[in-house]
Amino acid sequence: MQSKAATVDQYIAELPADRREVVSAIRRVFLKNLEKGFEERMSYGMIGYCVPHSIYPAGYHCDPRQPLPFAGVAAQKNAYSVYLFCIYADADEGMRFRKAWAATGKKLDMGKSCIRFKRLEDCALDVIAETLKRVTVESHIRQYEKSVPGAAGLSATAIESKPARSKTSTSRPDKKATAKRNAAKKATAKKPAAKNPPAKKNAAGQRAARR
Repeated sequence: MQSKAATVDQYIAELPADRREVVSAIRRVFLKNLEKGFEERMSYGMIGYCVPHSIYPAGYHCDPRQPLPFAGVAAQKNAYSVYLFCIYADADEGMRFRKAWAATGKKLDMGKSCIRFKRLEDCALDVIAETLKRVTVESHIRQYEKSVPGAAGLSATAIESKPARSKTSTSRPDKKATAKRNAAKKATAKKPAAKNPPAKKNAAGQRAARR
């Protein structure tokens, strides 16, 4: 059941009192045990915990405009749900989570990454807390890129900045210098070509002509 609330506080305030208490208790576990770098926000109509674009600019591969998701908390119609991406993407982490939950004696109702329960006492909050402590932002990104084809290399370190364009000179040529060059060209074009002087006849030729 997705909410249209714009903020987490609004989401919680819109819940009935009994459901508000349960969601608030789960939220406190997240805020207390999440590693540094994760961010709380409304995501897909529920309380979400994600890696912000400031840390992972590539975002979520399904919609890069959305930050990389990590976990979520929601009050559904007939139950509550906790989403943990790490127990789905990392098989070892998923196995560790199941074993720890089983050790509490509580029944685990779990999908690929979603834990469902109807009452707060049915939820192993300590197991969720320990799982959150084990996952850092860096390890979550590595596991995400490993498990999602095409996501590897899209992290902030793999995004190369485009080279800056070289600036071309926009200064105008000197008007006076241009005018002088143009005037010189015109003067050269108008000046008539120099004529070669007639050849002088030699003395023998002149005497022959007189005879």
